[in-house]
Amino acid sequence: MLKIRKYAAIDIGSNAMRLLIMNIIEEKGKETVFSKSSLIRVPVRLGQDAFTTGEISEESKQRMIDSMKAFYLLMKVNKVERFMACATSAMREAENGTEIVEEIYKESGVKISIIDGKKEAMIIASSDLKHFINSSSSVMYVDVGGGSSEFTLFSKGQQIASQSFRNGTVRLLNDMVKKSVWDEIEKWIKDSTKDIGELIVVGSGGNINKIFKMSGKTQDKPLTYSYVTQQYNKLKAMTYDERISTLGLNPDRADVIIPALRIYNSAMKWSNAKHIYVPKIGVSDGIVKAIYYNKIPLDYQTINLIK
Repeated sequence: MLKIRKYAAIDIGSNAMRLLIMNIIEEKGKETVFSKSSLIRVPVRLGQDAFTTGEISEESKQRMIDSMKAFYLLMKVNKVERFMACATSAMREAENGTEIVEEIYKESGVKISIIDGKKEAMIIASSDLKHFINSSSSVMYVDVGGGSSEFTLFSKGQQIASQSFRNGTVRLLNDMVKKSVWDEIEKWIKDSTKDIGELIVVGSGGNINKIFKMSGKTQDKPLTYSYVTQQYNKLKAMTYDERISTLGLNPDRADVIIPALRIYNSAMKWSNAKHIYVPKIGVSDGIVKAIYYNKIPLDYQTINLIK
């Protein structure tokens, strides 16, 4: 007998907030299927506040409260059973982050967990990486956010290294990443990958997803290092307005996509990877699977539904 459940995840990043509602399809004797029901993205750039002034502004706070109220109602009408809200680097670094979390909980009923880079990498690794992890090649998973980038290395099916760096798209836009940080990333990647042979990169994040969509490739095909380099140079040569009018990029995507590609391109160069796969996974997918399989301790919430 077929059973369909609904779980949800709220990812509060440095560039945007997302609500993912996922159908979980259970059938006796078959592997559980996770199917995206809907994804809502709100472009509240919290990193612009947190990284430049050290705290979240009153305007951004109110937008967060309104978004969480709307997200909760959307989950309720969609009959979501369980959900979790996670916040990453912008809220970690904001001086008033804890205070805002408390206020949002009082106003909306949504309890936000501020997670560190290590837990963020663990959550992402719990998403659909099995196909790549179990391949004969070694895998470097790269997730580029607004405030930080997470790198996780797998070899022979096992995680062997993981590191989070304070280098993200919003920080780069504000010229807040020192050369020493780039040097640290380069050294970590080269040291971690020098003895593992053939390597593929798996990328996640809205910017690499957009580049992949623009390529027109099917989901099982990777992008090449040369293609990523070409796209980086092409976008860099265009004005902000041209990226919006000619390529149809959203205004809050048209600026961050260039620093994001710089990070992915550098990661591929330093690891000598020729290909990057883009399976459309991220923190939100990882949260849902982590709640369902209960392999990572998470402070999820339930919604009381009228049967």
